[in-house]
Amino acid sequence: MKIKNRLPIIAFSLLTLLGCNNGKKTAQTNSEVTHKSAYETYKGTASVSQGLAKVETDNLFECERGRKAPMGTSTALDGTVWTVPAEVNFTDASFPFASDLYNQCTKVEYSSATAALAALDGSDIIEIDADGEVITAFVFADNYFEMYINGNPVAKDNVPFTQFNSNIARFKVQRPFTIAMKLVDWEENSGVGTESNRGNAHHAGDGGLVAVFKDAKNEIVATTNAKWKAQTFYTAPLIDLSCVSEKGSLRLSDNCKTEASDDGKAYYALHWKLPSNWQTNEFDDSEWPNATEYTNATIGVDNKPSYTNFTTIFDDSSKDAKFIWSTNVVLDNEVIVRYTVE
Repeated sequence: MKIKNRLPIIAFSLLTLLGCNNGKKTAQTNSEVTHKSAYETYKGTASVSQGLAKVETDNLFECERGRKAPMGTSTALDGTVWTVPAEVNFTDASFPFASDLYNQCTKVEYSSATAALAALDGSDIIEIDADGEVITAFVFADNYFEMYINGNPVAKDNVPFTQFNSNIARFKVQRPFTIAMKLVDWEENSGVGTESNRGNAHHAGDGGLVAVFKDAKNEIVATTNAKWKAQTFYTAPLIDLSCVSEKGSLRLSDNCKTEASDDGKAYYALHWKLPSNWQTNEFDDSEWPNATEYTNATIGVDNKPSYTNFTTIFDDSSKDAKFIWSTNVVLDNEVIVRYTVE
């Protein structure tokens, strides 16, 4: 009799358990439908990924008090695989490093450009044209840059993420010449464009580039400004894909929210393939958007000696170099900029 009395209880328990499991299945399915629906509403030209990337390299560079600089791969919803935050040549020994202007990681901390230049012996000059003139570039990038002149690699940043540093690059070339730079706003959380900051695990950082190019007479031949071309190729984090739009070659995310959070699993990212010859002077960038200028205050450099030690260079009263980026200095993480010096 006792066994018979237990059978209805066991049956009821099994039915309850099955009901709970079915409820969980329904919740997961609804979540998947929501994500699929959000993806299907996106009408742009990018590949879309969601959530954190698979970390392939935990940290590219060790620096005291510097952030980790991971590299990862994101698999987009269309099946394509993307290196994040960008494919870079940081570990490629054939791609020359820039010379330090101010670098707390290496303890090379010049107080003036004159002192930094005096320490160079000429072996740093990259020859493009044997009968060219020596051009000196002073560069502050938030966070990382790679510079090409007429398609030739001439300098890459010494620090991929932080601490913030500034650089000198010298090359010998005839005019006109084309400057092409890959810029990367690095990420601590691979695949979603965020870093730990202000009490949140996921906070969108910002980018920014300022550069001055001088000839052998110490005369300025180029500065970063809105006359440069700038195109974005990686945008994140995005909470809602409906906030982005494209107008011609413009890839716009100015309507997107940038609130911080502690969970990045639902964040979206947009990825575009780089043109194969973007580094060269033959590449046609005429359809690209012009760069957007940003103030020193927006980028936040007033407390960074890698910038403030060299304001006579970057903020020259006759030709003040401007911080530039694409249209969104917070969400656009991989940007190509180009300019031809006549």
